[in-house]
Amino acid sequence: MSSNHPPERPEPAPAPADAPPVSVIMPVLNEERHLRASVEHILRQDYPGELEVVIALGPSTDRTDAIAAELVAETADHPRCRVVTVPNPTGRTPAALNAAIKASRHPVVVRVDGHGMLSADYIARAVRLLEETGAANVGGIMHAEGENDWERAVAAAMTSRIGVGNAAFHTGGTAGPAETVYLGVFRREVLERQGGYNEEFIRAQDWELNHRIRKDGGLIWFSPELLVSYRPRPTVRALARQYRDYGRWRRVVARYHPGSINLRYLAPPTAVVAIAAGLLIGVVGPALGAGAAAWALIVPGGYLAAVTAGSVPAGRGLPFGARLRIPVALTTMHMSWGWGFLTSPRKLAERVRAAR
Repeated sequence: MSSNHPPERPEPAPAPADAPPVSVIMPVLNEERHLRASVEHILRQDYPGELEVVIALGPSTDRTDAIAAELVAETADHPRCRVVTVPNPTGRTPAALNAAIKASRHPVVVRVDGHGMLSADYIARAVRLLEETGAANVGGIMHAEGENDWERAVAAAMTSRIGVGNAAFHTGGTAGPAETVYLGVFRREVLERQGGYNEEFIRAQDWELNHRIRKDGGLIWFSPELLVSYRPRPTVRALARQYRDYGRWRRVVARYHPGSINLRYLAPPTAVVAIAAGLLIGVVGPALGAGAAAWALIVPGGYLAAVTAGSVPAGRGLPFGARLRIPVALTTMHMSWGWGFLTSPRKLAERVRAAR
């Protein structure tokens, strides 16, 4: 949305006892494209309790700060919904989250990113699930949605099994205990007991926090009822950087928390090594014999065939231009994640240990 007028909301009624006040925390950096719409999705929640949105502002170079200031002014006199800001001079996501948690006031804490759009009943359902399950953190589906052919291709890749494996928060699934969930709706006392997010984890901070919560006996609960629309990275380069960082920091988590890795996380780095070896042998193969080159190229050729075939069901119902781009998105995600995992320096995990 581009309007600067405050979102229309019904006159507030007294909140029922089973609708505790909720704090929504948002780390933002260069989010002028989506910030207003993201906050308005929060303010329009079908939830009768009090809401506050705490935006942690990184050093943006666009109009993010100005838009946040507009939102603060527009909600200043609202009796139940308010927006406030706190500074995050480092620009790092976990530092922003911790600053927002510290500035927030309420017993339920909802994490939302500046490019995430909550479904209308997200908070009401999450609060109910916290009560019904006794969970420390509940979360749902990262529903990627694009606004052009490239973003639609990335969204299709991010919600397909060939793109992200069997991760329920990407592809959906049945409700139940989980290793981690997308974003999360927490009990404040759980966050305080854990000391918040580990600020050394530039990426994978959600997974790392949820791992600590589970080790402490807390329940992480996934529910497909909870839906957050997500806007994918707008370019191949941005997507590659995102997934390289995901792989790099997932390796840090594995080193910091031994035994936390599983086969799904090893698939991309294995593919990178196998494809690189196949291409290398294919190049020098003539010196080894034509048969060696032919056999070596089976691996990269098979990968491209699998990605192309997997793109067909992933792109069903999309425009032709988006379907053509899905193999590029899939390859970028797989190879970047795998490369990041393989090249993750050990000193990152050592730095995390030293800081903790």
